[in-house]
Amino acid sequence: MKILGIGNAIVDVLCRVDEEFLIQNSLTKSTMKLIDEEEFKNLISLLNIEETISGGSVANSIVGLSQLGNDVGFIGKVKNDDLGQKYEDGLKKEKVNYLYSKKDEPFPTGSCLILITPDSERTMCTFLGTAGKINDSDINENDVKSAELTFLEGYLWDEGGPKKAFDKAIINSNKTAMSLSDVFCVERHKSRFLKLVENKLDIVFANEQEILSLINSTSFDEAISFSKNLKKNIIITRGEKGAISIKGNEIFECPAEKNLKITDLTGAGDLFAAGYLHGVINKISIQESLIKGTELSSKIIQKVGARI
Repeated sequence: MKILGIGNAIVDVLCRVDEEFLIQNSLTKSTMKLIDEEEFKNLISLLNIEETISGGSVANSIVGLSQLGNDVGFIGKVKNDDLGQKYEDGLKKEKVNYLYSKKDEPFPTGSCLILITPDSERTMCTFLGTAGKINDSDINENDVKSAELTFLEGYLWDEGGPKKAFDKAIINSNKTAMSLSDVFCVERHKSRFLKLVENKLDIVFANEQEILSLINSTSFDEAISFSKNLKKNIIITRGEKGAISIKGNEIFECPAEKNLKITDLTGAGDLFAAGYLHGVINKISIQESLIKGTELSSKIIQKVGARI
């Protein structure tokens, strides 16, 4: 197996809303908010659902990698319920090895409301359900050892069971990559994420806002210096400014594609990571990996949802 993804197994529920909806429900545009089951039910009662699909950040990346012809697997916790079965079926349809056995759980399969405003920005409200209850017993160390690279997501990290799952995965991995996922996650777990980035991970994906938050800075030059000093592979996406990859003292840059008909920014980072990691595991140059990541992210933002 080329890559094993470990992340939140979340059923994405895509809905179009206006700016006023966000204001009325005290939601901050372009961020992710964790909500409980009651808030999830309240919000969904106000929405018109456009599409429902098996999702989760790393799962989206893993599907992208599968579509590029790579042998990939995914571990994410779902309940043995209707949504859990649909989730598994959705991954298997995309030729992803789903390496988790569903069980009866006290919490339902997780869901994420993806609210798309007219400017194509997405605001996410996530009810983690049983996805956030993942622990070390859900991780088969032989599955981890069999993969060339393990890809983790910041969305999944939390104290308790998820931390133990991360620790077990990292200890048994041949190579580790992680996405910082969201400024919300960075702010919530800053000191722990910093330790992971500095000491545990080989490859890190972040957008400009996330990396600056991690190092408590407003200077992109400081982010570059920080990344160089790590002597690892740090990839930073910058929206219209393109993306850069820092490996040791070398910096590689790739401009963003122009004149795109942007429909929905959901999954842009996930598919960028898929393209870049495709390059890594197939021993393509860093420059070509950046180009592949940019190509996939450009495709996904011209359609609704996070699947090409």
